[in-house]
Amino acid sequence: MISLIDKILRRDKQTLTYEKAKELAGHEDEAVRAELAQRDDVRPEILYFLAEDPSPRVRRLIAENRATPPHADLILARDDDQAVRGGLAEKISRLAPGMDPGEQDKIKRMAYEALEVLTNDQVTRVRQILAEALKDVAGAPPDVIRRLAFDTEIVVAGPILENSPVLTDADLLEIISQGTAQGRLSYISKRNRISANLSDAIAATGDEEAVALLLGNSSAQIREETLDSIVEHAERMEGWHAPLVRRPKLSKRAVSRLAHFVAANLIDVLAARRDLAPDVLDEVKRVVDERIDAGEKDLSALSEPAEDSTTPLEEAYAGAISLHTAGELTLGHVSKVMKASAAEPVLAALAVLAELPILAVQKAVLSKNQKGLISIAWKAGLTADIAEKIQASLLELNPDAILRGEAGNFPMSDDDMEWQFEFVCDLA
Repeated sequence: MISLIDKILRRDKQTLTYEKAKELAGHEDEAVRAELAQRDDVRPEILYFLAEDPSPRVRRLIAENRATPPHADLILARDDDQAVRGGLAEKISRLAPGMDPGEQDKIKRMAYEALEVLTNDQVTRVRQILAEALKDVAGAPPDVIRRLAFDTEIVVAGPILENSPVLTDADLLEIISQGTAQGRLSYISKRNRISANLSDAIAATGDEEAVALLLGNSSAQIREETLDSIVEHAERMEGWHAPLVRRPKLSKRAVSRLAHFVAANLIDVLAARRDLAPDVLDEVKRVVDERIDAGEKDLSALSEPAEDSTTPLEEAYAGAISLHTAGELTLGHVSKVMKASAAEPVLAALAVLAELPILAVQKAVLSKNQKGLISIAWKAGLTADIAEKIQASLLELNPDAILRGEAGNFPMSDDDMEWQFEFVCDLA
């Protein structure tokens, strides 16, 4: 399809010279100016001129154009139109790595100033676009990241608090010390590789949601004494029970305390753990017997000898918990068990890695919930390639029925997979 500018150039029998581009920048047809605003083969001064075009559409395209000079970006950062500033935020965030507030080069300094202006934008959506784009950029300017992390709007601060590798423990501890309003503590609890000191600070707040997320975060380092303290306050915090009974490296004291108040199905999880010493399991049985004697009828089945009542799925789940506790439930292990004929070890690995009840994973498979199964694999931290193999093996799909992404990516966006995963959880 021939562009408007190409048609004009053919009609006038010209090429896109500087003079012709200058003429087109003042063309009465907005579509012509918009097309010119997207090009990267025109002189910077032409793009600078278009940065003050009366059309918001043209200015937005100039804002998104990587060839636009930084002094034009500085003008656009203060544009009256939110969409223009939003487009600029998306572009300039890609240039953010390596930006330095002390930059001496005039051009680079102007680019940094434009970034600063956007960070302080009065419209939440503009700051949110910036935060989403910078959330996992390791080279983003630390002062910009801190400003976004301390933003009053959680839709801005949340992605940075959860993901940014630029934030230090000192930054995060400072944020925690200022209070847990608007759920920011919960975002911190979901970070990858939380240090023991940070875990101590989160646990000390007693925030029910944040501590539950911390306990369910397999990458969080939590000291034994901190776990013991959490267990002591856990009886009335029902949301802590399930992640606690699955938490690695529980002390005998913590296991015994949990056995006094968690529900029967979670007692089952404790009893199935392979990492607990025999004397600890004996203590669990003793406490269960006490609760039965006190009249808790739903625990009566647990007092009977297990004999051969364990199903292959339950056995696989217990084994997966043991491997996870030992740090051996890896991508390599999942790939290995997929080559075997039994489905149970794959279901168990998915359940443990995605922190789901194994029956939820089984339900997704039995209902042929293809997108749900992909979302479970994604949440489990598996690769898109392994997710394709899981579709083929567990759902018995033909190659042309498998949902595949491009270039090693998942076939759905993160937001779509998050929604699908929550849907699976709701059905569990």
